[in-house]
Amino acid sequence: MSEARRPLVVAVGLKAEARVAARIAGARVVAGGGDSRRLAVALESACAGACGVLSFGIAGGLDPALAPGTSFLAREVVAPDGTRFPADARLVRALGLPDAVFAGVDAAVGSADEKRTLRLATGASLVDMESHVAARTAARFGLPFAALRVVADPAGAELPHAALVAMRPDGGIALSPLLRSLARDPRQIVGLTRAAFAARAAFKSLFRGGQALALGLPDFGELVLDMPAEDEFGRPLPV
Repeated sequence: MSEARRPLVVAVGLKAEARVAARIAGARVVAGGGDSRRLAVALESACAGACGVLSFGIAGGLDPALAPGTSFLAREVVAPDGTRFPADARLVRALGLPDAVFAGVDAAVGSADEKRTLRLATGASLVDMESHVAARTAARFGLPFAALRVVADPAGAELPHAALVAMRPDGGIALSPLLRSLARDPRQIVGLTRAAFAARAAFKSLFRGGQALALGLPDFGELVLDMPAEDEFGRPLPV
């Protein structure tokens, strides 16, 4: 397989993120659905013959100054065990987006207190459930790693329980757990509505980020060769 045709493995959590990532030429998209072990196994298989690994999607804000829709590339990713994985700085420079530290978690962080504690422990500005898995897999294969994430729920927001239980293993929406949670506490509707508006703003930015990556991918390919061995949617978006 020629270098120019080697795929870029893209790790996402949600099916909606996968639809955006699929627009990137040469992308081999893997959805984790909030299950870090499942994602790790899928990435192991997908990385054969790849040119690099990208974590792509929405994230939770840890920095109180960040509003929904704010985009960042990772400077480094902090795994739950404290391991820090650096991202490829050349891609950050090529795309011209701001960079930040990302925190990786294996379980959703929904409360403002949890986000505050995680920020103090890691110094991270964003949190997601795929970047640390993607970074670790890239390191294992000696592939360059990058992460592009957009803030969905800000640091001060409390994600309702219904939103936290609504992800299926394939990255789709689990309606039954969501509806059961709402039946137990209908007051969550207000929080879900806020989260939906924030998610829509995040996906608009994510779509633009995907377009930038699609345009910047040839540059990324050139960077990979220099590395040492080492629609906006008209349909509803997930909460």
